[in-house]
Amino acid sequence: MKKFILTLALVATVYTVKAQDLFSAARENNVAQIEQLISSGQDVNQANQRGFTPLILAVYNNNKEAAKLLLEKGANPNAKDASGNNALMGAAFKGYPEMATLLIENKADVNQVNYNGASSLIFAVTFGQNEIAKKIIAAGADLTIKDNNGKTAKDHALIQNNEEALKLLQ
Repeated sequence: MKKFILTLALVATVYTVKAQDLFSAARENNVAQIEQLISSGQDVNQANQRGFTPLILAVYNNNKEAAKLLLEKGANPNAKDASGNNALMGAAFKGYPEMATLLIENKADVNQVNYNGASSLIFAVTFGQNEIAKKIIAAGADLTIKDNNGKTAKDHALIQNNEEALKLLQ
């Protein structure tokens, strides 16, 4: 019986800890929990062991309500994960145009690069996310940014045979 009670207490503790995790709340689009956790003092810009912030996780999981709330509460749209990728790069990689718009409207730096020198525009054209590429270009993307291999977004569009992106980049 003692083992059962200890096991039950351990499981309850694990679930309580998980319930107080801003990262899980962002991943699950749990805006009420996000609001509560931030109000109780949790840092909206904290990063986990992989460098992911709650905003990066919300964007990567296409959780617009969570992302919007995190931005309203001061989340940095330009925070980088352990690879130097930001939330806009995640939106471009995953193909979430609404997220890209939300981030751009909240001052995401369209010219920020990761540790490989790739910008959000390079991500967008490489992964065929031309609607996002249009938004990034309209927001003032520098078309001359080169990654660490010396390739621009136009070069990546050529490599991917992305004709629509090539037209956008003319």
